[in-house]
Amino acid sequence: MATRSLYFSLSVIVSVVELCGLGYANDRPDIVVFLADDHGWHDNSVYGSPNAQTPNMHTLAKTGMTFTHAFVASPSCGPSRAALLSGLMPARNGAEPNHTMPRPGTLSMVRRLQERGYEVVAFGKVGHGQEAELAGFDQHLDYATQRDRDGLQTLVQDYLNKRKSDKPLCLMVGDHRPHVEWIKKTDYEPSQVILPVGSIDTKETREHFARYLSDVTGLDAMIGQVDQMARMYFGNDNYLLLYTSDHGAQWPFGKWNLYDTGIRTPLIVRWPGHIQAGVRTDAMVSWVDVMPTLLELAGGTAPEDIDGRSFADILASKRDSHREEIYATHSGDGNRNVFPIRAVRTTNFKYIRNLRSDCYHSNHSDIDRKDGAGAYWDSWDDAAKSDPHAAAIVTKYYQRPAVEFFDLVNDPNEQNNLANDSKYAVNIEKMSAMLDAWMKQQGDTQEVFNKPYPITGPKPVDVLSRSK
Repeated sequence: MATRSLYFSLSVIVSVVELCGLGYANDRPDIVVFLADDHGWHDNSVYGSPNAQTPNMHTLAKTGMTFTHAFVASPSCGPSRAALLSGLMPARNGAEPNHTMPRPGTLSMVRRLQERGYEVVAFGKVGHGQEAELAGFDQHLDYATQRDRDGLQTLVQDYLNKRKSDKPLCLMVGDHRPHVEWIKKTDYEPSQVILPVGSIDTKETREHFARYLSDVTGLDAMIGQVDQMARMYFGNDNYLLLYTSDHGAQWPFGKWNLYDTGIRTPLIVRWPGHIQAGVRTDAMVSWVDVMPTLLELAGGTAPEDIDGRSFADILASKRDSHREEIYATHSGDGNRNVFPIRAVRTTNFKYIRNLRSDCYHSNHSDIDRKDGAGAYWDSWDDAAKSDPHAAAIVTKYYQRPAVEFFDLVNDPNEQNNLANDSKYAVNIEKMSAMLDAWMKQQGDTQEVFNKPYPITGPKPVDVLSRSK
């Protein structure tokens, strides 16, 4: 895009500062929240990816705080974003399976910031579907199509150019990347990428992962552009910038799963003069904690009956720990993913309960097999016919045991299920009881929201392909 569309002219900058920049209260920071869609936590340079080129995330981390153990409430778009905007876990806000709406009145983050005097606006994908309308933003616009890469930048730029209010601003920006379908033109050589653990190494797999990484790099560029626009608008960098993603990548063991590849998310926060630069914290935080954190930083208080807890003290380096355990749920996604899961995670262990282990796990990727999404699955099936290792991966994907238990210290990639190892029997029993108690407290009915596919019958891909 031309330089003129990226930056304000000097006269516009002067007028904006005169109109807006001088009236902000010192105790209420301007806030920019940037949300990605399906960006796996490890797939950027900040978290050690051997592939991803993400210079803007890297710069953000050098000037702010990086959370190494941040987690979403649920690994699909709707429930995850509803949890962010409500401070409530899915069973309590009502948005349990994907593409369902939270109960009226639960998405209170926006309203409470408005009560603190903020103008709260959203551009791009912030809420999921009607969630953005229910949240009550002062203004909300999404760009026309996912492939309209310049659309998001234009929406933000136009809004800042026209803004007249002297209220403190909470600007929420949601990029659709790297949600499928991934861009065709790649910035990466497929033969050189290092595939995620648990992948079957085929030409098609590499091509698709290279396309995903290209969208990650495009997302990273947009973070830099939005940050630059905010700097030009405010006249300085004295605002809080928070970057995170709603869950992991749409990869076989990522999105729609409660492995860390599904629920662990990047989270980087910068606020010069208030957050120490270049700091990494191992404090475990959840997306439900974002709402009370922003409210506290805005000088307000969060509702007492939400699940989230402010981590403002972590940002101020007053504490180095936050949660002892993380809970996560997944309740399905239409008829493509009818496989409810619950989990509890501590620093050292992960306990996963697959509520319908008698049925196939599946998702949109292996069923629809679209170009730029799951088309590589045909090559996986072919490989599984002659390669026992590939066959084992495919079986592991489709068929899950009732309980999975992982020693995260010795097995961070969650490859070795220890559920039947007597050495861990006490830990398993303890964490099973923890999960039971938490689900009871949440009012989690463990409802199955669609018709599952028993492993005694055909796979979902065979059922649904026949019905087309």
